[in-house]
Amino acid sequence: MTLRLHTIKPAKGSTKKRKRVGRGNASGHGTYSGRGLKGQKSRSGGKNGLKRLGMKTTLLNIPKKRGFKSQKPKNQAVNLADINKYFEDGATINLQTLLKAGLINTIKLPVKILRKGDLKLKNVKFEGVKMSGSVKNQIN
Repeated sequence: MTLRLHTIKPAKGSTKKRKRVGRGNASGHGTYSGRGLKGQKSRSGGKNGLKRLGMKTTLLNIPKKRGFKSQKPKNQAVNLADINKYFEDGATINLQTLLKAGLINTIKLPVKILRKGDLKLKNVKFEGVKMSGSVKNQIN
C-alpha cells in the first residue's frame, strides 16, 4: 500500500469518539443525559456547577503561604576581626575593597559591619556600609 493523502489515518488509539449525549438509552447516555436527576444543574440554563464568582472565590482558591517574606534585601555581615585580618592602617573600607578582599559576595546587596572582635587598625575610613551601634561607638 502506498502512502497517499487519501490513505493517511491517525495512529491506532490516538483518537477517541466524542460523547454523544441524549441519543437514547442504548447509547448509555440517554434519559438524564449524564445530568443526574432533579436540581438546578440537571435543568437547561442551570449555572455552571453553581460556581461562586468574584474576588472571594479567587481568594479561596489560591493556596495560602503562611508567614511573611520581606522584600528588603538582607545585609551581608562582615566582622571587625576580618577587617583586622585583611586591611592595614589608614585603609578606606567600601564595597569594592571588601569584595576584592573576598569578605562579601556581591556589591548589589547592602553590607553591615558587626562587632565580633575589636578594631586594631588606626585611621580606617568606612564608606557606603552600615554599622552596628557597638562598632560606631568603638570607632568614635
